[in-house]
Amino acid sequence: MDKKITEKIKKELLDRKKEIEAELKRFTKEDKHSKTKHKTNFDDLGSTNDDNAKEIDIYTTNLSVGKVLEKDIKDIDSTLKRIKDGTYGTCKYCKKEIGEKRLLARPVSSACIACKNKLQSS
Repeated sequence: MDKKITEKIKKELLDRKKEIEAELKRFTKEDKHSKTKHKTNFDDLGSTNDDNAKEIDIYTTNLSVGKVLEKDIKDIDSTLKRIKDGTYGTCKYCKKEIGEKRLLARPVSSACIACKNKLQSS
C-alpha cells in the first residue's frame, strides 16, 4: 500500500476519532469501570408523564447512538494498530492485499471484498 495513502487514512481516522469523542462527551460521562467506557446521561426534564416519556426517549436514543459511536472508536483504534504494526491493508482472512479503493471508501476494512462477500453470504 502506498505510504502517502496510508498516512492520509491515518490522519482522517485520528480526526474522526476526535469528532466521535466530542460527540460522546455531549451526552455521556466517562466511566472507566464500564465495559463501554462511557455512561449515558439520564436527564431530568420534569415530573409529568410527558417529561418522563421524553427522558426515556432521549436516554434510549443516546444509549443506542453511544453504542454505535463506541464501536466506531474501537474499529478506528484497531485500524490504527494495524497501521502501526504494518499489517494495514491486508485481509485478515485470505492475507491478500485489500484494494486501495475499498480502503479509501471504508478505511476500517479488515477484509477484502471477496472475503467480505463470502462472509455475508454464509
